[in-house]
Amino acid sequence: MKVSTLLFGLVAGALSVMPLGAIAQQPIVIKFSHVVAADTPKGKAAEFFAKRAAELTKGKVKVEVYANSTLYKDKEEMEALQLGAVQMLAPSLAKFAPLGVKEFELFDLPYLFDDYKELHVVTEGPVGKALLQKLETRGLVGLAYWDNGFKVMSANKPLKMPEDYKGQKMRIQSSNVLDAQMRAVGAIPQKMAFSEVYQALQTGVVDGTENPPSNLYTQKMHEVQKHVSVTNDGYLGYAVITNKKFWDCLPADVRGQLEQAHKESTKY
Repeated sequence: MKVSTLLFGLVAGALSVMPLGAIAQQPIVIKFSHVVAADTPKGKAAEFFAKRAAELTKGKVKVEVYANSTLYKDKEEMEALQLGAVQMLAPSLAKFAPLGVKEFELFDLPYLFDDYKELHVVTEGPVGKALLQKLETRGLVGLAYWDNGFKVMSANKPLKMPEDYKGQKMRIQSSNVLDAQMRAVGAIPQKMAFSEVYQALQTGVVDGTENPPSNLYTQKMHEVQKHVSVTNDGYLGYAVITNKKFWDCLPADVRGQLEQAHKESTKY
């Protein structure tokens, strides 16, 4: 992580949690960082949230969205949030096991959900709520679940049968479940930041990857991958999270308005 970027973010984060009287009528700034393109489901939801947050708070809150790893990369953003350098993220659910909340790895189990209806029974029910509450022990507040989609497999050879994966170096997220899944079919899992995947595919560092179609397309991975297998083998979703200290410092009415903005952006 660049020291200058982090220091700048820390200063901005410190200003964002100052008492309102100290910053007069200046809006509360929320830096919202994410690692995918603006025209993905998450990117569009983040922009819609920024719009609704401004409208519902009547300008009291200004959300600045930084897409496509322009502010922080995969490996940096969680630390930046915990330090207060950014105020909001929407990391994939696989990111929470390395923080010690391993229960989130259930979402990485292959073929766990047949469709969105089954998925939303979990994310919108007591199980989903309980999982988000576990994040508070890590200084985070879980605000919403955002869907991306079910994953497909890509490579430079057809992947039609389990034996086709043997020896293939497949990029995965930092998930022990995904690691075991790839090893079970003879593939060689490679944990790698999302922003590094295109170049790794282009140079042959990895042979293939798994992603929802929107990520494949917006990151132009189709330029460096010849084949896609529509496996729908697993779900990729996100949890919108914020720094707990920052959240607790917000006025109650503003928190309520931001929660409403998240409900609307989740449906959007």
